[in-house]
Amino acid sequence: MTDTQPKILIGGEFRTETDHDPIDVRNPCNGEVLWSQPACGPKQVTEALGHARAALKSWSAVHGWERGFILRAIARELAARTDAIAEALSLEIGRPISQSAGEVGAAVEQFEWYAGEAERLFGDTIPSRQGGRLMIEAEPVGICAAFTAWNFPVNLPVRKIAPALAAGCPIIVRPSEQVPLTSTLIAEACVAGGAPAGVVQFLLGYAESISPTIMDADEVRKISLTGSTRVGKIVMAQAADTVKRCSMELGGHSPVIICADSDVEAAAVQCAGFKFRNAGQVCIAPNRFYVEDSVADRFVDTFVAEAKALVLGDSMDLQTTMGPLTLDSGREKVERLIKDAVGKGACLKTGGRRPDNRNVGYFLEPTVLMDVPDHADIMHEEPFGPVAPIARFKDFDEAVARANSTPYGLAAYSFTGSHKKAERLSRELHAGMVGVNTLMVAHAEAPFGGVDYSGMGREGGREAIKDYQNTKLTHMMWR
Repeated sequence: MTDTQPKILIGGEFRTETDHDPIDVRNPCNGEVLWSQPACGPKQVTEALGHARAALKSWSAVHGWERGFILRAIARELAARTDAIAEALSLEIGRPISQSAGEVGAAVEQFEWYAGEAERLFGDTIPSRQGGRLMIEAEPVGICAAFTAWNFPVNLPVRKIAPALAAGCPIIVRPSEQVPLTSTLIAEACVAGGAPAGVVQFLLGYAESISPTIMDADEVRKISLTGSTRVGKIVMAQAADTVKRCSMELGGHSPVIICADSDVEAAAVQCAGFKFRNAGQVCIAPNRFYVEDSVADRFVDTFVAEAKALVLGDSMDLQTTMGPLTLDSGREKVERLIKDAVGKGACLKTGGRRPDNRNVGYFLEPTVLMDVPDHADIMHEEPFGPVAPIARFKDFDEAVARANSTPYGLAAYSFTGSHKKAERLSRELHAGMVGVNTLMVAHAEAPFGGVDYSGMGREGGREAIKDYQNTKLTHMMWR
């Protein structure tokens, strides 16, 4: 990696300094400082809003066909930076380098998908009963702002940038302060792909220094947040003052129901792979496992074997299959939940400790807990880490009720060999996304999002671009 200087992007220009103290970024594998980022405040936000205001008039007037052309060019520029982005991502969040490039590929697909959506932003015409025509047209909602988390630092901002640009909206991005270099590389791809000045802007720094000015601005008409439910409630309350539109992907606590008629060992392999991906720091990670009693021991034995086979190590080591947690506070939370579960009767099958050969960094062994009682904290609180709590069930209806027992509704999963049960699980699991015999629910061409405490609105698919549009009706009469 030749350039390791994070930059902000305002009005088409990259900057490495502001009037605020820079913020250090630490490597979660060893705690050492990777680099420092320029930090923005109200002054930079106000400047960015001015550029976005100017860009809105010109960008919204660009034909969708031309916007699609630019989105495809950004996709190519992003793909060309795959290696650099993967390296920055692995250093900043600790994900194994062998697994990081895939996220860039998924982000490229977002730009390609929304290029097509931009080209097909057609309205509708209805004959009026009073004569003339009812013309229905979609218009850009206005200036948008995106607040994103660190756990998927490429895909999360891109899932907001791509539909906003396709709809004709300028967007200001405030990424997590943990991932400034990854964010800089995305910004560079947008500029190199032809995004005009002010259409895409990146403001690095702390949320408390940036977000209030954005939230107070009447001209910002749409907020898209990926974060915790706690933060989502705060943003929604602030958005009410200026009646901003909100779409939010918030916390989740995805249940998994394993029926005895499924391919139990194959289900365990798939579940373990997804559970420990990104050290469990995935919003749609399978988090609570309800396994039919007659096959529970088989499922656990395979799950434990998969966990023990993982290689913990430095994110830049090609042999590593699981890195550290990104934040020390995240590791402490997972340790608290493990201790609580064991104290309430759960059986620790493997893991649960900081590895002996890793005395620096935020490592935690992949952990499997069996016979976890429903009153354990981990069955109600999202762990966001490498721990799998498993419980038994005997009655199918009881399993569904337990799966639906939290206020979250992002994703839910099930494994069964019965078509009838599959239909029931799809219908009865309360979530925005359900996977039956698969954990793959994120696709560029399909809606992604949750219900209840997991948020509102959708990213991906045809549905997402609607959140960046207003619908206008014109009744056209001729005399």
